[in-house]
Amino acid sequence: MLVGYARTSTLEQEAGLEAQLRDLQLQGCERIFQEQASSVGRRSELERALEFLREGDVLVVTKLDRLARSVIHLGQIILALEAKGVGLRILAMGVDTNTPTGRLMVNVLASVAQFEREMMLERQREGVAKAKAEGKYKGRKPTAQAKAKEIAKLRAEGRSMGEIATALAIGKASVHRVLREAAR
Repeated sequence: MLVGYARTSTLEQEAGLEAQLRDLQLQGCERIFQEQASSVGRRSELERALEFLREGDVLVVTKLDRLARSVIHLGQIILALEAKGVGLRILAMGVDTNTPTGRLMVNVLASVAQFEREMMLERQREGVAKAKAEGKYKGRKPTAQAKAKEIAKLRAEGRSMGEIATALAIGKASVHRVLREAAR
């Protein structure tokens, strides 16, 4: 059985998710798992897909970066698939791990993808450091500090930390921090 997995990081990437779903359907996937989740967070649909797969099945993804976040993560997924007797097909690369060449290619391509990501993050850090040095980078404005008066008012009304956090759409730790600073 061909089983598809599609993922985008944000709700704004709806068109990207639709394109993945269309491609997976055109490949003949009988079951497709989809989610909108960051690659670094928990991906419950990927977990469900991996659990669903049976010996002889093939997991189909449109691109490598939709599946794994690093070479190590990809290796873990491939080991789990191999243990179940399941193949992996990556459409954009024409790679199928049911062949020796496909297994080699997926490892090489994963290494290149991880290298590109690390280089991008390094350039981003350098750009932020340069902007800070030039006084152009301020970071985001602290949300909770801007709501300090509202926090104090709600606390004076006897509201709990959790209630204040929920009412103002900020974290409970932020409420604690603002109140602690106001008490100084």
